[in-house]
Amino acid sequence: MLVLYETAAGYALFKLVNDAKLEKADDIWKEFETAEKANQAVKLKAFSKFENTTDALSAVTGLVEGKVPKNLKKFLESEISEKEMKKEKLIISDPKLGSAVNKKLGINVVSDSTVMDLYRGIREQFESLVSGLSHDDLTAMSLGLSHSLSRYKLKFSPDKVDTMIVQAIALLDDLDKELNTYAMRVKEWYGWHFPEMGKLLVDNLAYAKVIKAMGFRTNAATTDLSSILPEELEAEIKEAAEISMGTEISDEDIENINALCDQVINITEYRTQLYEYLKNRMNAIAPNLTALVGELVGARLIAHTGSLMNLAKQPASTIQILGAEKALFRALKTKHNTPKYGLIYHASLIGQAAPKFKAKVARMLSTKSAIALRVDALGETETADIGIDGREQVEARIKMLEGRAWGLNNKDKSNQKQQKFKLNKNAQYNTQDDVATSAPKQDEEMTEAKPEESKKRAAEDDLDSDKKDKKAKKEKKEKKDKKDKKDKKEKKEKKKKD
Repeated sequence: MLVLYETAAGYALFKLVNDAKLEKADDIWKEFETAEKANQAVKLKAFSKFENTTDALSAVTGLVEGKVPKNLKKFLESEISEKEMKKEKLIISDPKLGSAVNKKLGINVVSDSTVMDLYRGIREQFESLVSGLSHDDLTAMSLGLSHSLSRYKLKFSPDKVDTMIVQAIALLDDLDKELNTYAMRVKEWYGWHFPEMGKLLVDNLAYAKVIKAMGFRTNAATTDLSSILPEELEAEIKEAAEISMGTEISDEDIENINALCDQVINITEYRTQLYEYLKNRMNAIAPNLTALVGELVGARLIAHTGSLMNLAKQPASTIQILGAEKALFRALKTKHNTPKYGLIYHASLIGQAAPKFKAKVARMLSTKSAIALRVDALGETETADIGIDGREQVEARIKMLEGRAWGLNNKDKSNQKQQKFKLNKNAQYNTQDDVATSAPKQDEEMTEAKPEESKKRAAEDDLDSDKKDKKAKKEKKEKKDKKDKKDKKEKKEKKKKD
């Protein structure tokens, strides 16, 4: 048997002297207790050294991904003849690499758990098995290669950075929470002095700016607020300041309130700047997804899965309910209806649809998003053509659904189809019908009474059918309750037994 051993210095191919020793995997460590025993157990057949760090890096990246690098294929083909490939078995530690070598070269590969002790022994006595390599050299090569591999894995293109999106959307959510807390605190604090302004001014940024400009409410009449507020709102605030019911506050109080207002203004400005940054990043990384669902929803979907590639791997059904995992598993556990949408619900297209069509629109939007994501993650185009086309199709679908609903509601129900006339061939001619006689009054009364009786019978039949339906539903419900009680009882008994 041959053994392939990969190191930071190159590839080593060993020949196992006694194949029977591999059958006793538990005792194989004894063969590598000393360097002499190790040299008797395995012999070095060939060693291929890496030319430089680039060559080593390309080889290692291939091995990590379970692929056969070119230099490894060349090494094995040169050292193992065609006859040996048919007869010999090659021991490889990685099962993925082993299957790849088997497919490419056609050699029998052994890569199960029994070979792990063999590799531990070779690793321990590697310096004695391969001459010309010291421990310090191997350590330096391993360290350099590990640094290069780490740099390669962390290497990114500035146009395709989804990590920045994940961090930006998380920070944006944190800023929104902090901003709401600070703004609420400002309104509560300043509300003791000027409570009427909280009802007039809803915008947090404008509220903070007015406090900074005005200070005490007594300064409202002399303060120019035209740069912050429209004329009508400015006049209302000045009128309210004259008749305000608020308490008096000191200069120290207004200083602290102004400091908090500065925080609100600064955070709001930074939030707008961060949103612009996120918008630009999303347009650069996922333009098609952004065209379909918007920047914020797209960024939240990417952040939820961890990366753009992970999101692109998901099917449309998963994208539709991303963010509603708790509701999904709760529904599956309790056997209720599963959720129709998750984070994608906040997309503007779903907001445009009527409530009864939101589920259909969400399903169609998720399918279009799945296509757009694969184009963004794996395609080479940087345009948003797929996303724009998909958005147009979803909008057309919404219009069609709403138009169809409007058409059904306004349908003219008066034009009912006329029943087809059928000739009764068995009917015979009655000569008595030709005689013009006056019908007795009793017959007229009977004919008048017949429609009334038929109406009463129809009403009674309807009542009977309703009663039967209610009775059937009641029986069905009772059966279901009994079954649920029985299941619960059995579960409790099982738990007690356990």
